[in-house]
Amino acid sequence: MNIILLSGGSGKRLWPLSNDIRSKQFIKIFKNGDEYESMVQRVYRQIKKVDSDATVTIATSKTQVSAINNQLGEDVGISIEPCRKDTFPAIALATAYLHYIQGVSENEVVVVCPVDPYVNDDYFEALKGLSDQAEKQEANLVLMGIEPTYPSEKYGYIIPENASDVSFVSTFKEKPSKEVAEDYISKGALWNGGVFAYRIGYVLDRAHELIDFTDYADLFSKYDTLKKISFDYAVVENESKIQVVKFAGEWKDLGTWNTLTEAMPENVVGKGVMNDECQGVHIINEMDVPILAMGLHDVVISASPEGILVSDKEQSSYIKPFVDEIDQEIMFAEKSWGSYKVLEVEDESLTIKVTLNAGHSMNYHSHRNRDEVWVVISGKGHTIVDGMEQAVKAGDVITMCAGCRHTVIADTELKLIEVQLGKEISVNDKQKFELEY
Repeated sequence: MNIILLSGGSGKRLWPLSNDIRSKQFIKIFKNGDEYESMVQRVYRQIKKVDSDATVTIATSKTQVSAINNQLGEDVGISIEPCRKDTFPAIALATAYLHYIQGVSENEVVVVCPVDPYVNDDYFEALKGLSDQAEKQEANLVLMGIEPTYPSEKYGYIIPENASDVSFVSTFKEKPSKEVAEDYISKGALWNGGVFAYRIGYVLDRAHELIDFTDYADLFSKYDTLKKISFDYAVVENESKIQVVKFAGEWKDLGTWNTLTEAMPENVVGKGVMNDECQGVHIINEMDVPILAMGLHDVVISASPEGILVSDKEQSSYIKPFVDEIDQEIMFAEKSWGSYKVLEVEDESLTIKVTLNAGHSMNYHSHRNRDEVWVVISGKGHTIVDGMEQAVKAGDVITMCAGCRHTVIADTELKLIEVQLGKEISVNDKQKFELEY
């Protein structure tokens, strides 16, 4: 089974755990044994459990690549969008990536779905059924229709021609009012969950009709000139041969703190305590200080290096415009080599805590406008500064002047404090180099 997972958005409705480069799908909040996993880790694990041979490609922006590699490893396929252009350009580019770069035949079927649904394994069994139905070529597109559990105003609706499990589609309806949604459901309508299957050649043909390009490289180079348009508007609404496969299993869109906490198996993640008078309270704490809640009802408390949220759960869905007004640099990020957390920001200094995973290293790089000091606090590794290699361990201090080339390689998990010193400290002040040997 070929699967394209759409991974987009900054997830500002889950601030302060999400930010511009750490979207909601990367927040480790779900229990898997003794460990916590993120939405993308959960979905990837479920796909491989149902189909160990599944080829998974994630369509995403460049800012998310490090987090994907950090959480899923280097083997997962990634189709990088040069900029945000909505779902049709993203799907066209990922489909071209599969065909022109990965060599997947035009006759192969691919299933597209969001990276962040909260579902059980039966959902991925249903994806296999969707793929099998598309291979029959009775229709050019095969959609998954979610059986509604309530008259939602958040989703579009699919009206099937009949009540069978597989049906041709009569029409589509946009996000309605609650009253209109009730009428749709009474007529057998299904939620449109943004899941569909098609032959690769079909979407490539549609893409060539709408975009002047020759192959993947050409499409990638022209990507910033493409029109922003959704797959629904560009393709689905212009296709007459569409089938829908009904799915009646559990399916949740965890886009807000209110819906996310409903799916959490425990009320406290991280350091948190609440008294017996608390009801319906969730604490999610990524800080090293404890949170104490007393006498609260239906409240979410979330803390990270980005900030602290204390909100009524119902009101938490209206968080986005307030977060948009918060202007600060990224305080936490996962990289392909590990992660970093900003500890202190001053006018002419920045202090961060860096964790490198065993066997990983930073890029060999330099900075024009700042000096740096590394203090190793745990683990073992070695540094390379202007070509000179040195073994390092806890307690060692490495000083690097502006302009010198440097990197650090972790033999074990390596933690260090990095102090950046300068009048113009910027994430853009970085030049990468190949190691001399």
